[in-house]
Amino acid sequence: MSELSVNHLLGIKYLNKKDIELIFETADHFKEVINRSIKKVPTLRDITIANIFFENSTRTKLSFELAEKRLSADVINFSAAQSSVRKGETLIDTVNNILSMKVDMVVMRHPNPGAGIFLSKHVNASIINAGDGAHEHPTQALLDSYSIREKLGDVAGKNVVIVGDILHSRVALSNIFALKLQKANVKVCGPKTLIPKHIESLGIEVETDLKKALEWCDVANMLRVQNERMDVSYFPTTREYTQQFGVNKALLDSLSKEIVIMHPGPINRGVEITSDVADSNQSIILEQVENGVAIRMAVIYLLASKIK
Repeated sequence: MSELSVNHLLGIKYLNKKDIELIFETADHFKEVINRSIKKVPTLRDITIANIFFENSTRTKLSFELAEKRLSADVINFSAAQSSVRKGETLIDTVNNILSMKVDMVVMRHPNPGAGIFLSKHVNASIINAGDGAHEHPTQALLDSYSIREKLGDVAGKNVVIVGDILHSRVALSNIFALKLQKANVKVCGPKTLIPKHIESLGIEVETDLKKALEWCDVANMLRVQNERMDVSYFPTTREYTQQFGVNKALLDSLSKEIVIMHPGPINRGVEITSDVADSNQSIILEQVENGVAIRMAVIYLLASKIK
């Protein structure tokens, strides 16, 4: 059996193309499993996984938990809001206390970039980064690429535009790394205030005209504006943002070809996309959610097989 080149999933930038191909092939198998009448496999009966979330999350947390249970792992859920972290306990102490309960793997979301990398050097468990600040969100990028592959047959050579709040988005950075690794062409589009200064150094073109970006692309990945990460205003009003960078059905229908619409969720309906776009047959948003479980099952399974 092939195996991953890494012992943790800390970010896409630590993976190679073979890793991504292996994760996708494994996810294909698990996608069959979750569409059966009996959706569980006994594969990870001896593995205990702790989900440690220092930031709010609904979809990612549910998706990981479902993936773990489908693999028959034992699952511990830990929410920092109700924990000793609030009393001043350090990250390493918190995690070591959990590991002393004989946990094999930690799925962690943390507001600080690099928290997973830091942890992987100090604790004896396999770490999966479920989002670290505005840095990376590797499983989201994997499920996004997997969804493009499923819809269009291949990621290589496809034109993908990421639209919206690139500056505060961990999804954007992980997607850029994953898409470039698979030889897709990538552009970003959004207000200049929400585009990181050095984005061109990643080999990414910036397009400020949404209509041009959509005419160019095969796939548009629409990001929400992350108001919770903004301490100042990056554009005048939400209405103005929507007029310039929101996608509605009229705009989609005016294009010279049919494009695929994606969104990592949660959607601010009526801001970055309207409901008739989100619910249209060009949208693969619900497929992304389903694929998220299969991708996370694949990642957990492949990392668990490396635990000695």
